[in-house]
Amino acid sequence: MKEFIGANQQPMLELIENLVNIDSGSYLKSGIDKVGEILAEEYKMIGFETEVHEQEVFGNNLVIRHPEAEAPEIMLIAHLDTVFPEGTAEKRPFHVADDLAHGPGVIDMKASHATALFAIKALMDSGSSAYKNVVLVLNTDEEIGSISSRSLIEKVAADKKYALVLEPAQNGQLVSERKGGGKYFLKAYGKSAHAGIEPENGASAIEELARKILKLHALSEPEGGITVNVGLIKGGTSVNTIAPFAEAGIDLRIETPEDGERLDRAIKEICSYTETPGTTVELTGHITRPAWVLTDAARTLIDVIAEEGMKLGITLSHEKSGGGSDANLTAHIGIPSIDGMGPVGGNAHQETEYLVVSSLTERTLLLANVIERLSGK
Repeated sequence: MKEFIGANQQPMLELIENLVNIDSGSYLKSGIDKVGEILAEEYKMIGFETEVHEQEVFGNNLVIRHPEAEAPEIMLIAHLDTVFPEGTAEKRPFHVADDLAHGPGVIDMKASHATALFAIKALMDSGSSAYKNVVLVLNTDEEIGSISSRSLIEKVAADKKYALVLEPAQNGQLVSERKGGGKYFLKAYGKSAHAGIEPENGASAIEELARKILKLHALSEPEGGITVNVGLIKGGTSVNTIAPFAEAGIDLRIETPEDGERLDRAIKEICSYTETPGTTVELTGHITRPAWVLTDAARTLIDVIAEEGMKLGITLSHEKSGGGSDANLTAHIGIPSIDGMGPVGGNAHQETEYLVVSSLTERTLLLANVIERLSGK
């Protein structure tokens, strides 16, 4: 498999270039679907079948498996969306400089699609039947919390023995735990009035929202890894008008499932009443990603991956990340999960995002070997 993967580095880079040069921000359905269609065709050419789970707003989620995969035990998860707006690919298209490849979404996570595809091709080329033990879920809204794909991911994962999530190895290491998080949206309603002539006849939605923001931020417990952040606010109609409406977007980060339950109750309690006469508030949202805590079963999976890494001269450790991923979802329902199974790179979500090209074949071989090992082949 090493020889096969090494000989296919250029085709891997060409596939990545093709994917990177298509804008596929989370809300750009046309671009995401185009990326998905390219990958579905790649898998079709090696005999795999794709179930298309159509979405009206977001891109279509894909479930890919070989027709002879009767009860696959390994789930691979990779997302098709990026964080970048339409037009980004044209402004800074894929390019390689020395050992680094650049472009929007190159490491988060379009390179990972090449890793998955060519790991499976390598297994097939070697005569191993382990490729029949794999099902892939390519989802389309990971960057915004897997809103539409969570139920599909959990459904596919339910009877699996392992979940391998192909987020990048940004420090060259595996990810074994992640913070959980929630997204909430608070709307405040008041009554407009002229700020100079009759302010007493108005009720300021902005004032009420400001009072709420202070209380929400006070819920943060930095020493315990809990943060509540109001990252977006807007409202009002003009500077000389008492604001009849205002709204805020709230981000919650938690360390444990228990933290999530407690903070969810606290946020809802704060938003259950008003302090500014004449105003009302409306809260929506919930915990979108449960906290992922390392389990003994996941430790065993990590040991297997680390052993396979040592055979390739790769020393792998594992770490906790403050960001969320789809591994939060599979781990939450009890499936041993590991993240960071993609190639090495960094600066995700930034203009300087990069893929370490030399890690591409190395991590593809690691993935193929891990799939074979877990399949007992």
